Amino acid sequence: IVTNAGGPAALATDMLVTSGGKVAAFTPETLAALDQLLPAAWSHGNPVDILGPASADMYAGTIDIVLRDPSTDGLLVVLTPQAMTEIDRTADLLCRLAQSSAKPVLASWMGGASLDAARATLNAAGVPTYDYPDAAARAFTLMWQHSDRLRMLYERPALPHTDGGIGCGSQAAAEIVSAVRSAGRVLLTEVESKQVLAAYGIPTVETLTAHNEEQAVGHAEALGYPVVLKVLSETITHKSDVGGVCLDVHDAAAVRRAWHAIQASVSEKAGASQFLGVTVQPMAPRGGIELILGSSIDPQFGPVLLFGAGGEWVEVMKDRALGFPPLTATLAHRLMEETRIYHALTGVRGHESVDLDSLAQLLVSFSHLVAEQRWIAEIDINPLVVRAGQFLALDARIVLHPRDLDQHHLPRLAIRPYPAEYVSHIRLDSGAQILLRPIRPEDEMMLIAFHSALSEQTVRFRYCGQISLQARTDHDRLVRICFSDYDRELVLVAEHGNGTTRELVGVGRLNRLHGSNEAEFAVVVSDEWQGQGLGTRLMASLIDIGRAENLQQISGIILADNAVMLRICRRLGFRIDRESEAGDFIAKLIL
Repeated sequence: IVTNAGGPAALATDMLVTSGGKVAAFTPETLAALDQLLPAAWSHGNPVDILGPASADMYAGTIDIVLRDPSTDGLLVVLTPQAMTEIDRTADLLCRLAQSSAKPVLASWMGGASLDAARATLNAAGVPTYDYPDAAARAFTLMWQHSDRLRMLYERPALPHTDGGIGCGSQAAAEIVSAVRSAGRVLLTEVESKQVLAAYGIPTVETLTAHNEEQAVGHAEALGYPVVLKVLSETITHKSDVGGVCLDVHDAAAVRRAWHAIQASVSEKAGASQFLGVTVQPMAPRGGIELILGSSIDPQFGPVLLFGAGGEWVEVMKDRALGFPPLTATLAHRLMEETRIYHALTGVRGHESVDLDSLAQLLVSFSHLVAEQRWIAEIDINPLVVRAGQFLALDARIVLHPRDLDQHHLPRLAIRPYPAEYVSHIRLDSGAQILLRPIRPEDEMMLIAFHSALSEQTVRFRYCGQISLQARTDHDRLVRICFSDYDRELVLVAEHGNGTTRELVGVGRLNRLHGSNEAEFAVVVSDEWQGQGLGTRLMASLIDIGRAENLQQISGIILADNAVMLRICRRLGFRIDRESEAGDFIAKLIL
């Protein structure tokens, strides 16, 4: 923050900090350069108060120095008109400096209508102006938050994938869920819930089922005292509410007393039929940090993740953050950082820091569970105890969607993960091995090389006209393609080679038409790879994907002289109709 008045800079600083931003700490080199340029009474820190009599040249020299400092991400220049202030010339110099820097530059030219000409100069040069410095500081924090969230979205989550289309952990969890649904239930028992968690590598406390007193005593003896007894029920979701939990049970006699106490309390508060026995598990050592992990369905966004402080007072503390599954490690760290309990996890008052990377990976695994097991309507782990670098789910609850809900109406994820189910390997007529896969963010450079090798005729066939290489390889255009929303636009690339020899040799696209259940297709194959059957295989894969996505129809425009594409579409069952007097054709396939 560069200013010629201390008060406005204080306003900007307060807003910046309360909005989540930080005042940059200058390097020693920057401070030394400012000491040489500015009067001895300057503020000697950030905000840089260059004092009231500051000339335009002093403003320009200061701005040039702080923009070069690597610790600054942006610049706010505040000017208040005083007797010696060069309003217009300062604006001119600021425009030149702002245009030569990649960092965002904002200005607060304070003084009402008398500064309108200078503001117009700044705005014309792309420097936004604000009447008040706190508004400018707030705008800056919104800018970096927006760009930061875009970067997080661009880190596209990927679900685990095997050749069978589903991981072994996912398969094991799906079988448990299927068995519960087949039994006509929507609530998993605690044991079943922990089995689902264990399938995804989430550590759980050993939990045994006892249907009578003797079994309970036997399990307690085998596990070792002290133990915990909890009610076993297929309908009770909150065990503590019905007196269904007994802690610190130290011997066989206490196990029997706990059994009868739980049975009596549950029978009184929920009905005798709801008591099916108890679960027995070791009593976890005291201490550690209690967390909660959960997920429920939002009507608009589908499954939503919850992370925060857990334990008995979770509803009172309300320290939680929300996110969308599936997570990446980066997104998991950001989710944790949004909570107050995060500061305890980093280590306070003599306590060591938790292994945050391992905790983030646990959150990622949990998010995969939520994303893959779509029949789960609610799930929570409370508490998830963090102690001495270890994590342990002491209790878990899973509720399924109603059995009469159609599978196609299950809530969808707000952010669709990478569709690994559409990855396949093919062999061309020439014998070449090709990998067909949905596009990834890191494919931008290979896309540039792919477009650079296309002939003018291939470009005309693909785009129904000529588009320059510069336009086709523009960074903003390729970013939108590589970071596509797989739910609305699915780009399938054909990759040949491995390691440093990898190259893209073909691209196919399905663009879902807004407001309909139809999509447009497009296919382009690199010139040197044409005539080997790649176009046909790409088109057939797009048809298979369209069917898997429950599209009703796919269509595309084909130029009249594009005989190869017309032949491919006819061979694959498309209906070919003339679209216009210009001679173009439209190919349609009902799926």
